[in-house]
Amino acid sequence: MNNIVAIVGRPNVGKSTLFNRLIQRREAIVDSVSGVTRDRNYGKSEWNGKEFSVIDTGGYVRGSDDVFEAEIRKQVELAIDEADVIIFVVDVEEGITPMDDAVARLLRKVTKPVLLAVNKVDNAMREKDAIEFYNLGLGEYYTFASISGSGTGDLLDALIDAFPIKPEPTQEEVVLPRFAVVGRPNAGKSSFINALIGKERYIVTDIAGTTRDSIDTKFDRFGFEFNLVDTAGIRRKAKVKEDLEFYSVMRSVRAIEHADICILIIDATRGFEGQDQSIFWLAEKNRKGVVILVNKWDLVEKETMSTRDYEEKIREELMPFTDVPILFVSALTKQRLLKALEATVKVFENRQQRIATSKFNEFMLKVIEAYPPPATKGKYVKIKYCMQLPTPTPQFVFFANMPQYVKEPYKRYLENKIRENWDFSGVPIDIYIREK
Repeated sequence: MNNIVAIVGRPNVGKSTLFNRLIQRREAIVDSVSGVTRDRNYGKSEWNGKEFSVIDTGGYVRGSDDVFEAEIRKQVELAIDEADVIIFVVDVEEGITPMDDAVARLLRKVTKPVLLAVNKVDNAMREKDAIEFYNLGLGEYYTFASISGSGTGDLLDALIDAFPIKPEPTQEEVVLPRFAVVGRPNAGKSSFINALIGKERYIVTDIAGTTRDSIDTKFDRFGFEFNLVDTAGIRRKAKVKEDLEFYSVMRSVRAIEHADICILIIDATRGFEGQDQSIFWLAEKNRKGVVILVNKWDLVEKETMSTRDYEEKIREELMPFTDVPILFVSALTKQRLLKALEATVKVFENRQQRIATSKFNEFMLKVIEAYPPPATKGKYVKIKYCMQLPTPTPQFVFFANMPQYVKEPYKRYLENKIRENWDFSGVPIDIYIREK
């Protein structure tokens, strides 16, 4: 379970530049994933072997100067509520502004770790100027320059040290699979949960989730036990007038981080919108299984849009990860809800699937022989051995004499062949090429 870091501060201090730098650091380590740019406010990062999630609150401040303070207050309060550590970014060139003071007043009251990061410090003179920020009353500060990257190492070291220590589950504790119900506001998440638990008698108990603000409903069904995580039921903040788009991303991040499978509910009357895509790619980047439920299908005029046409439109938006179950349901009439749960259980089983090395080699080496990697600069790549790695999510390694010449299209070809022969529907797959 990753920690969540929120970058806060007034507009134009370099929050997004810092965010982009952290995300690039992560992408340099793993293969870039198609669709990452669809979600510009959320990303994964890594430092000294510790992975964490980063949220950039910068893209949400709108309006003229007189409403900035209210907007910033809203963003910071949401970030404080959901994040484990907060990075408060200020600008050495402009010094302390009234808006910085407003943010600092909020942050001085919180018990979570707050790192004061002074941006644009790229010479000794500005290092001296940064002393002014002690006046914010947040203690030690860290100087850096987000454009050049200088100083970010010290900031990240401090960030890793600030992460709370999370208890490991005891060996006696049975860890059940967790299915998170996610989606944009008003898509029908609450109705879906209520339809499942309203008159059913399979519920064992309601238990507090690993996050303090979500509830797990324990199910025993199909001879299979699992926890259903209701993100719709996360308590509303009385003092916060929510920016729904921002808040739904924040709580989806938290739910997805702690889930095995994500049930993404979309509103059939609105279509597969940008926010739905953001949540989908958020789950995919976290290597979680995904099932898409098109809710309110009973309200759609069937003459204008068939299930096949609708499904094709969604799959176009999901390219290249199109091997995802899509079901058309109605929480109101309870149409196909049990099928939806069965599909979710199947995706979980797909994610747990392990292929014997002998069977995997027997099939894949024939596939590779029939269509070997294209020659590059007159050099031929030979793959002689492959296997599934012993990891929590499906990862496969292929050993080659010149792995650097195996490009992304060929990796996608290998992934497609794996999916054709084994059922990994709804589950992201990682392909690695290593030197033999």
